[in-house]
Amino acid sequence: MSAPTAVEAELARRRQHPLRWLLRLLGLALLLGLVVLVLAVLRLIGAATPHYDAEDAHFRFGSIGAETSSGIPERVWHALPVLFPEDFGESGDYSQFGFLYDTARPELPIGIGQRQRLGVDLVWFNCAVCHTGSYRLAEDDVPVIVSGMPANRLDLGAFTGFILDAADDPRLAPGPLMDAMAENGDRLGPIDRLIWRVAVFPQLREGLIDQAARLEPLLARQPDWGLGRVDTFNPYKVLAFDMDARDLDEAEVVGASDFPSIFLQGPREGMELHWDGNNSSLAERNLSAALGAGVTPDTVDHRSIERIAAWLSDLPPPPSPHRPDPTAIARGQAIYMRFCADCHGYQDASSYVFEGSQLGRVAPLTEIGTDPARLDSYTLAFNQRQLTELFAGTRYAFRAFRKTDGYANAPLDGLWLRAPYLHNGSVPTLAALLRPPDERPPTFLRQSNVIDADNGGFVAPPCMPGQSHCFDTSLPGNSNSGHVYGTSLNASDRDHLLAYLLTF
Repeated sequence: MSAPTAVEAELARRRQHPLRWLLRLLGLALLLGLVVLVLAVLRLIGAATPHYDAEDAHFRFGSIGAETSSGIPERVWHALPVLFPEDFGESGDYSQFGFLYDTARPELPIGIGQRQRLGVDLVWFNCAVCHTGSYRLAEDDVPVIVSGMPANRLDLGAFTGFILDAADDPRLAPGPLMDAMAENGDRLGPIDRLIWRVAVFPQLREGLIDQAARLEPLLARQPDWGLGRVDTFNPYKVLAFDMDARDLDEAEVVGASDFPSIFLQGPREGMELHWDGNNSSLAERNLSAALGAGVTPDTVDHRSIERIAAWLSDLPPPPSPHRPDPTAIARGQAIYMRFCADCHGYQDASSYVFEGSQLGRVAPLTEIGTDPARLDSYTLAFNQRQLTELFAGTRYAFRAFRKTDGYANAPLDGLWLRAPYLHNGSVPTLAALLRPPDERPPTFLRQSNVIDADNGGFVAPPCMPGQSHCFDTSLPGNSNSGHVYGTSLNASDRDHLLAYLLTF
């Protein structure tokens, strides 16, 4: 008989001592499990936030802290157009909702920050999402993107509705999501698959369903916000204070208004800010806006917001491209200085002058006569909760918010980029604003970013109510009434005043 081979001898030895080998196998399994656990923990405790050296890049791409409280995983953000192609149109990306893209960071839109939490890269809004817009001087021009300009083509209401509708869609289940992620090249390894199945996906789904349960009753009571507009405070009520939207008074439930420009913030310190002038502190206004973007008192990145505020302090708007006749400009300036400068300041040859006894002060609604919905949406009860609950006991506690009786007289710097006009965006052009309310367009297409060289603002042709992106002034909150200053001028003086306004 031949001698046993080394393998046969080893097998015979194991048969003689089965318990010893069982213990060794168990020890190996435990060691492997420990390695997997350590790797998983290292993934979960990882944290990183991209840093941008340039101030404009930080404004456009930096995190303000909204991701950890309101955001979604970046891999899911990229997977959504794959899962829901019918919502993303021909572009196949978030430009379908009016988000803008910068070639410096093409993978995510402007206004979407990144932050890592528990090893997962999250994305959500920063300040630039509402305050970066675009314009074209002609239809065939490449759009020029301007930081600090209103996000004039962003359909935040439609995007919000899409996210809430997706919350309980079967396609947002782990299997389809991981398939869509893999299609984008985001293929998960074994450890990540485990983490995402037991932690990330359930938390994402539960968070979206919770937000949908709170926001959908509100959105069901409102007209669509439309392009370039947002309801500033009603979502704030249901998300920050857990108020039931079904309990809101009819008078307060509609509050959509335009995104404002945020150029040259330094000279505005001490003015009555927001459309209704409900706060005179830039710091509190900024922090309140960050809450609207999705941060909470626990997640807000104060240093990031303060860095943005310092940059915006002296950020000028780009100069107007309009070149009216110099004689008309001079005549129009004389008219403006007599009737308008006291409330709005004025434009000189090279810069905006923030002077006027009523500049940055609230004009009563009984005097200005514009749509009251945005003013009414900010209630005294809500004001009291802001003052007593948010950041309570910290140096960031709100102290300057107040309920007012009208709308603030705003400076007009960068006016050429701020159409449509009035707080609710109900008047398409400067020329229309100088006409009596019953002569202003009752409907107009709010979609173009092409400059209207003759009338100021953007090209805005008439449209039929119900047509996509048609602004209908008959809907609640959309009235184009009020602000009748300049409407009684004769035709020549009105043309001269328009020529001067085009230079702002």
